[in-house]
Amino acid sequence: MTRLLTILMVMAGLAAPVSAQEAPAPKPADAAAHAEHATSENAEDDDDDDEEEAKATEDGVHEAGAKFDFGFSGMLARDNRTQLAPLTLASGKPVASGEYKLKSGGYYRIDITADGSQELALSGGDFFRAIWVNEIVINDIEIRPMGVHSLEFDDAGTASLSFVAIVPGRYTLSIPGSHGETQQAVFNIQ
Repeated sequence: MTRLLTILMVMAGLAAPVSAQEAPAPKPADAAAHAEHATSENAEDDDDDDEEEAKATEDGVHEAGAKFDFGFSGMLARDNRTQLAPLTLASGKPVASGEYKLKSGGYYRIDITADGSQELALSGGDFFRAIWVNEIVINDIEIRPMGVHSLEFDDAGTASLSFVAIVPGRYTLSIPGSHGETQQAVFNIQ
């Protein structure tokens, strides 16, 4: 009997955040009235929320509202992805054609192409820590890493990096050991 009671209490505790998400936000004009109502509710016993929890579990569907409507696939749908100008790794050539301006929370894809003229890498631990890497695709092989510090190309080829920009700031991906402005790609996340 105590196991059943414990399970019911845990289920009721898990249903509370869901019912809080479904509650409509108060209108700005009613904010003061809502604050008074909330304080008067806190003064009373909290036993009246059992009915709301029971109703939430009876419905069977808990739909959380979101600020943006990204569709069924969510933020990572191809329709939401922005293709950036490619990066080029070639001996003596600029890596990027200009600076990249990204928005925090935006989903992006960038192709990094090496011509094989020299063994080159792009390094940028700060940049990779400021983004969430969805996948890196090399020769139709999809890699979903937990973390990346650099990408190195021994031969000619292309790697496609899809990511979500997270932390605002100015970040660079550069060829290790080089110091020129053209030997790096600058990403400004706003």
